[in-house]
Order: sequence, then C-alpha cells, then structure tokens
Amino acid sequence: MPILEDLKEYAERATGIRRPGKRAALELVRPKKPHTARFKDDGLVPNHPRWPLILFRGAVDVEGRHDPAAVIEDLFEANGWGKTWRNGIYDYVHYHSRVHEVLGIARGKGRVRFGGKKGRIFTLKAGDIAVLPAGTGHQCLSANEHFLVVGAYPPAGTYDKCTTAEDRLRALKTIPKVPQPRKDPVYGAGGPVPKLWKKAK
Repeated sequence: MPILEDLKEYAERATGIRRPGKRAALELVRPKKPHTARFKDDGLVPNHPRWPLILFRGAVDVEGRHDPAAVIEDLFEANGWGKTWRNGIYDYVHYHSRVHEVLGIARGKGRVRFGGKKGRIFTLKAGDIAVLPAGTGHQCLSANEHFLVVGAYPPAGTYDKCTTAEDRLRALKTIPKVPQPRKDPVYGAGGPVPKLWKKAK
C-alpha cells in the first residue's frame, strides 16, 4: 500500500486532482472537544514528562469528493506541520524522542496502543486525529485492510525512531527539549494543542 499511496500522492500534487488545497481543507474541519491521556515512563518507553496525548474524534470530514489522505495532508500543511507521509502505524512499540508527531486517520479502522505496553488502547477510525508529544509510545495492534494513516511533524524537531533500552537513556534528555509547536495541526494558532501543552508545564 505505501508505494501505491506514494504514487497517488505524487499524481495528486502534480495535477491538483482530488486535492482540496490548504484553504479548502481548513473548511473541512469540525469543531471537536480534545480528549487527553497521560502516560508514565514504563521503563522502556519514557512518554512525555508533562504533555498529554491529544485525540480529536471525527475532527475532519473525509467523506467528500476529495482523496481523504490529501484532505488531511493539506490540513496539516496549512497549519505548518509538514514532511507528511501515508502508511499504517508500525506493529511494534516505538516513539520519537526529538520531534512531536500527528497521526490522521484517512481511511479504515485500527486498534492502536499509546503509551507503551502499559498504555491505553484506542480504536481509531477515519476522521480521527491523534497528536503525540515527543516520547509517546505507539503501536498498531490490529487494523482492517483499508486502514490508512497520514503523519506529519512540526517545523522544529528531527525525526528519529526509538525502540530499545539504549534509546531510552538518550531520549530522557532529548524529549523535554523538543519545543512546543506554535500551531495546532488541526485547528491552527488558536487551537487547543499549544494551550493544553502550555497549561501542563
């Protein structure tokens, strides 16, 4: 699926077909209350020491004439979150120690555990958005064949993938240094993500 989706994305960006564009993507956002979840360091996955995972249920209308993945990509990019990708979520526990990440569900449904082995399991479906502060463990436990995720990152930060006890020692130092994003990837400058994370300092 990733190769096919990469080809689709390339064609859509080259032609503009089935892409809403950044301005129109902002109009496909639905106002939704953020749900938060905090996770403790479990000995392998540090999670974030202060900031919670933020989940928006059904925040994006992906049922229209545009490609759902393109809608989410254009939305994230309109709010300054870039380096987008299309794929699933790895089936093993991992986290990023140098950057925050947003995951938008474009199609299908999957069971994802956040916070490491002792974390919480959420069923995510099309239109849901999860915003992960650096250090948040995540792992796909199961998904249907249509499950497609769009990921993106704020401008500040460097992508890395951590899975081991050795990674954790370094991550404990780098995670608190990752700066707070200026904009919410879904709701922009006035959105709840920066506010909730600032409040949790």
